[in-house]
Amino acid sequence: MTSYIPWFLRARLKTRQLLLLVALAEEGNIHRAAQVLNMTQPAASKLLKDLEDALEVSLFDRLPRGMRPTWYGETMIRHARMALTSLNQAHEELEAAKNGQFGQVSVGAITAPGLALLPPTVSLVKREHPNLQIALQIETSDVLIERLNQGKLDILVARLFAQHDKTELRYEMLTDEPVCAVARPGHPLLRVNALSLKELSESGWIISPSGSVLRHRFELMFQEEGIKAPANVVETASLLFTTKMLQQSDMLSVVATDVARYYADHGLLAILPITLPCQMDAFGIITRRDRLLSPAAKVMLRALKTAAVTVYGKQLDMSTDGL
Repeated sequence: MTSYIPWFLRARLKTRQLLLLVALAEEGNIHRAAQVLNMTQPAASKLLKDLEDALEVSLFDRLPRGMRPTWYGETMIRHARMALTSLNQAHEELEAAKNGQFGQVSVGAITAPGLALLPPTVSLVKREHPNLQIALQIETSDVLIERLNQGKLDILVARLFAQHDKTELRYEMLTDEPVCAVARPGHPLLRVNALSLKELSESGWIISPSGSVLRHRFELMFQEEGIKAPANVVETASLLFTTKMLQQSDMLSVVATDVARYYADHGLLAILPITLPCQMDAFGIITRRDRLLSPAAKVMLRALKTAAVTVYGKQLDMSTDGL
């Protein structure tokens, strides 16, 4: 019986070919890519030609002023990035193990679970594995998913939207995300009984930029009530600016309820006495199906699911993802 030989062994795939693919994608020019890799241009050209001959496809279109990946090239570049990232992570885990550390994990989250879910999760991990290195990033879902696909993050707590390619993503929903209106402590509207959307529409607002999901839901909320959306607005995605601006003015803002409670608990903002007919899409835990989790990432994933029971009342399957 003939044993199966993987294609990359038959093609004699070299690590430097993977590095060259990524460098070409970033530089768009064989000369600059060769310089980045500290090799001659003829050597880089031969590496690329050998790979294209082995794959029997053209990976780049040769243009008058550079090179552009073909569809085949885009596919190989994506997997080259993942392979190189995985090799880097393997080295980092080995170095950490040699230094007596348990390993490292990179986690990304949108703001609300970043405040509500991540702190108890990290506490759980550190209680059992104090030497496990944890890197956290708080960003929008689009940014986080791009970084997950690039291999820069291991686990996300974020949203999936229609434009995202879900083919290789595993998603476990945690909760919907209600929002509420906030103002500075002592704001006159805090004393109004039966506060209405009409009264809110006459105030100045600090809101998410045009094109964001929250901005769309915010404007739709007034439209569905037949009320003109507020015209006196400041657009920003910065919570730090929003908080400071609210404290120094009578403007209002709409934020995730978990975020509002955090600021209210610390006396920085107050939640207005009105239930808004508006909420964000659900968010959940996202990992890649085509990528094995490291031991450190598995520890983090288990802690996320454990903390979710207390924070959101959500029981998740502990048997998935190799746990």
